[in-house]
Amino acid sequence: MSLSYVNQTLTLNPAGDESRPPSKRRNAVVENDKFGKFARRIIRAFAKRVGDGDVEALQDMVALSSDLDDAIGVAVMGLRAYGYSWEEIGSRLGVSRQAAQQRWGATK
Repeated sequence: MSLSYVNQTLTLNPAGDESRPPSKRRNAVVENDKFGKFARRIIRAFAKRVGDGDVEALQDMVALSSDLDDAIGVAVMGLRAYGYSWEEIGSRLGVSRQAAQQRWGATK
């Protein structure tokens, strides 16, 4: 079965490059800015729906905060696994390396 419909730039090991192990650090960003903007639009739309009278969904909206905190922890630990330092992560977040490590260092 051919997978010619798969966008090879979005795969970890594009066809024809199976022998090369993945690099420890990924330099290419694949549409993360567009994806982030999309996620923010969804959250704002959800807030508008709640604000338009869906009081029952307010609790679900608050739960998103916890889900987002968990997701940030997963992302930070993933970056650490790829070899990014606490200094690099902290600088992207506008905090010191110590603050980043204290906040997300215990996340497993």
